[in-house]
Amino acid sequence: MSSTFLYGGNVHANGIRQHYLRYGGSGGGRDSRNAVIIVPGITSPAVTWGFVGQRFGQHFDTYVLDVRGRGLSETSDTLDYSLDAQAADVVAFAQALDLHNYALVGHSMGGRIGARAARLRPAGMSRIVMIDPPVSGPNRRPYPSKLPWYIDSICEARAGMGVEAMKKYCPTWSDEQLRLRAEWLHTCDPRAIIASFEGFHTDDFHQDLPHIAVPAMLMVAGRGDVIQEEDITEIRSLVPEVEVSRVPAAGHMIPWDDEEGFYLAMGDFLGIQI
Repeated sequence: MSSTFLYGGNVHANGIRQHYLRYGGSGGGRDSRNAVIIVPGITSPAVTWGFVGQRFGQHFDTYVLDVRGRGLSETSDTLDYSLDAQAADVVAFAQALDLHNYALVGHSMGGRIGARAARLRPAGMSRIVMIDPPVSGPNRRPYPSKLPWYIDSICEARAGMGVEAMKKYCPTWSDEQLRLRAEWLHTCDPRAIIASFEGFHTDDFHQDLPHIAVPAMLMVAGRGDVIQEEDITEIRSLVPEVEVSRVPAAGHMIPWDDEEGFYLAMGDFLGIQI
């Protein structure tokens, strides 16, 4: 398969530098479909989603975003790392690139960012996919991962680490996946990670859901511990038309655990089978 990667770029949107990777572009039938903005999770720079961008790029004009404080997007000790700021970033990013019809595909934290962005009902957002989003929040059970897992691995990455050192954090990943994470994890600002992790427990994800006015998909990891059956029932009560898909063989990092199962679960929700 030939590469669909086009380039990496930066745009000034919502008052900050936002970095992204673009796949697919125009032509090849893509102009008749939604563009796709992929918003990764809490410690996943855009480059770590490149393999998904490559596949999406066969069918869609695809943009993989570095969330503020990750990858090559702006970071500083004065930057606002709140969920509201992250959601505003996505809306401003689409506007800056003049995307008139786009789907937002968000994994984990990215799913919560997408839901908050959808609540703003921005012009151009046509549908949303929330991939195993944390359902923690005020007066709810905590997010199953613990903050030191993130911060300790970032500290090691900042000092320099390789595949073997990363295996203790991600023991089921391939060497290729581990190598990429070890290379890029140091670009995740601990201040951003702490703010986002704390937000998993203080932001009310469920209050955003009834305001989603575009077609929505909830993708659930069959072997994960983030979303349970009762959570699916509650989300369906809040977004009655939500399409629920499952990837039975995958844990929370769905495309890493079962890439083909991930595409199969996506089905033709975005307009074509990926």
